This record gives sequence, C-alpha cells and structure tokens, in this order.
Amino acid sequence: MEILLDAVTTIARLISPEKVRFLAGRVRRTESGKANIALLGVVDKPEAKDAVDKLVDAWRATSVSAPELASMLIAASHAVASASNIQTTELVWTGPTTPFVSTRRTEQALLQVIAAARQSLFITSFVAYDVSTIVKALNDASKRGVRISMLLESSQNHGGSISFDAIGKMKTLMPSARLFSWHERTASFSDGRVHAKVAVADGSMCFVTSANLTGHAMEQNMEAGVLISGGDIPKLLHEHLDALVNTKIVSLIEDSASSGP
Repeated sequence: MEILLDAVTTIARLISPEKVRFLAGRVRRTESGKANIALLGVVDKPEAKDAVDKLVDAWRATSVSAPELASMLIAASHAVASASNIQTTELVWTGPTTPFVSTRRTEQALLQVIAAARQSLFITSFVAYDVSTIVKALNDASKRGVRISMLLESSQNHGGSISFDAIGKMKTLMPSARLFSWHERTASFSDGRVHAKVAVADGSMCFVTSANLTGHAMEQNMEAGVLISGGDIPKLLHEHLDALVNTKIVSLIEDSASSGP
C-alpha cells in the first residue's frame, strides 16, 4: 500500500488538479488489469507518463478498488494544491552554479518582494550602497502607497560598526522611507550588529538571504537565500519587525537627524 500511496502523491505533484480529476474519472471506470490502455494519452510529458505507469503497477499489487483509487487521487491533488496555496519556498542563489541549482539572482528575488508589496515593506541589512535598481523599485513602491521601513547598521560615528553613514545616504536616496537603527542595546547585546538580511512584504511574502544591500551582493558575491510566499513565516517576520519598532528596540531616524541619537 505504501508504494501505491507514494505513486498517488507523485501524480498529484506532477499533474494539474484538472488532469488529476480527468485521470480519476478514467480510473473509476477501469479495472486495474486494463489500466495501461485506459489511461494511455491522459498525460503527455515523459515524467508524468512514467508516474502513471508506476501508479498502474502499484495499483495491480493491491486490492484497492477503482473508485477507491480515484478518490485517493482527487484527495492527494487537493492536499498538494492547498499546501501550495499556503506556502511556497524557492531557493535563491547568486554566484557560480552547478547542474543541481539554477541561477536565480538575489536582486531578482528582492525586486519580486518589493513589487509584491501593496501596503508595507520592511527591509533589514548590515549595509546598503550601490543598489540603484533596488532604490528605484523602493521609491516606485512608495509612490503607489507602500509604507517603506528599513533597518540598517549605524556608522562608527553614531555608535555602530561601519565606516560610513549608510542610514544617512539611504535617507537622501529614499526621503519617504522610515529608517531605523539599533541604538538601545541591552547588556547582553552591547556588541551586537544588525546582521539580519530580510525583506517582508505585507506579511505575505519574505526573502531571507545572506546578501547585504550592495551591488556586489546583488550580482557578484556567492550568496544564498530563500523566497517564501504565504504561510506563517512571512506573517511572523512582519509581526516581529513591527514589535521591534513598537517596543522601541530599534529607533526611528528623524528627518532632521542622521543616524545618531
């Protein structure tokens, strides 16, 4: 039975719900011994055809009736479709590739998150510079009514660890954005840095990455990340970042100030 369940699950993952329903209809009217002929032509892709052949072989080795198998196919397809609607995760890799990982540049994933935002967008990074395409996308998002928030590491002159004022620079490039710094550190975080690199749009899509907001990170460095749509993780990340603001763990940089207190 386990082999049949695996075969049913594979079908549900490879074939659209519409085709699974059609396949189930064929199965319901077919005996297992004649299934190869009855199901011929239902799918056309080689991988799907192979999956159907394995399904038939597994079915013949059980006592499962045609109506039961048809119901199993429809139920599995529904479960897979529902899971896809709840959450999808995509690997993002910038740098040298292998046959096992396709190229999906960090910049492309970040631009996708920015484009998806309709109400709010929160980005964190250690540093930010030389990212004109990202800045343009952020300003475009602001023009369509998205509330932009960004948390960056402060400069050494303002209690941070980087040699230049990235917050002040980004404030100039994105005057409508809310810029935050991590000034009020408790004793246990006294030497802490803003090393988180995330972007979350509307609590429904997020990008978690090793990449800073720099030109090299977007195009040349070896960087890895995951792009997550739907599910609990974007929502939890959105709520966590909002809580950092609301509890004043991170501080808003006022328009008249730089990244200092």
